[in-house]
This record gives sequence, structure tokens and C-alpha cells, in this order.
Amino acid sequence: MTRLWISIACVLCLCVSTPLAAKEEPLILVVGDSLSAAYGMALDESWPRLMEQRLRHAGTPHRVINASITGDTTQGGLTRLPRLLERHAPAWVIIELGGNDGLRGLSLDVTRANLEAMITLSLESGARVLLTGIMLPPNYGQSYTEKFQGMYADLAAAHSALLVPFFMEGVALEAGMMQDDGIHPNARAQPVLLDNVWVVLAPALGLIEG
Repeated sequence: MTRLWISIACVLCLCVSTPLAAKEEPLILVVGDSLSAAYGMALDESWPRLMEQRLRHAGTPHRVINASITGDTTQGGLTRLPRLLERHAPAWVIIELGGNDGLRGLSLDVTRANLEAMITLSLESGARVLLTGIMLPPNYGQSYTEKFQGMYADLAAAHSALLVPFFMEGVALEAGMMQDDGIHPNARAQPVLLDNVWVVLAPALGLIEG
């Protein structure tokens, strides 16, 4: 009988301790497109996976959930986000979207509204937000490309979100950093993409000085 009560007590302890352990591991949710979804490479080579490894080496409890989908737009991200927030309750949301909107020439007003809604939903859930800026090729016209790029800075300022001004800095125009299609960064570029995010995110996590 004593052994039975000991077994029951152990089960109860496990039931209580599991949620507490989960709470001790704050999550960073990455919602992006092919630039974050390990397109054309092994998943372990992607910058979100490299970020989780770097966080682990830094001794932080954070885990990374990569919810990026190749070809996704801001509308797709907005549609998926409420369920992701409910399921994962992230401490941080990294929004890496908008590039496909721009390449398709979609309305800037719609793209901006979608991104703003994603930021608002994330903040209302209790998460902090990091937004990654994207630049478009000049063939889309000066007016469109300038407004597109400025959109990210405006949204970050309006909602006190962190901003990576140009996510593809050090990659987009550098030799040997892109896949054969000339659109997607290759495995060699992933540490550079991570560095672009890390220099903004790490100070907020207290890992390096800002």
C-alpha cells in the first residue's frame, strides 16, 4: 500500500512540475517565408536553428519555434498567427514577412495593415516583437520600393518593436551567398542572417550590450 501511495505522489509531482518547467523555457516564435524556412537546404542549416544553438551555448532558457512557410505572404502569416500564439504562448515573435507581397506588387496598404495586425496580436498576447525589414529590387520603381522599405521602420516605431533594418544585409548583393535562383540565400548565408537578427535581439535578452 505504501508503494502505491508513493507511485501516486510521483505522478502528481510530474503533473505539477511539467507546466512549470515549460514556463521556464520562454519561446521565440519565428513567422516567416522561404528566407527563414530552410528553403533549398537542410533544416539544421537554417538561421532559426542556428539561433537556437547560439542561445543554448549562451546558457539562456529560450527555445525557438520556426513557423515559417515557403511562399508565405503577410496575409498568410496573419491568418496563421492567432493559433500559433495560442499554442505556443511565445515570449518573442520575430516577423519575417512581406518580401513575397512586394515581389508580387501587392498593395502596400494591405501589406502594412497585415503586418500591423500581426504586431498588435503579438503584443496583446504578451509577446515582444522583432520585425525584419526587406528591400526590393529597383525595377519595382523608386516610389514603391522606398515606401515598402520605410513601412517596416514606421511600424516598428509606432509599436515600439525591435527592427532589423535590412534582414538580407551582407547577403543579397554578396557573391557566393545566394542559391542558383538568385533569390534565396544559401547555407553559407545563414550565419550572416542570424548575425543581422542577433545584433538586435541579443541586447534585449541581456546577452550583449546594445
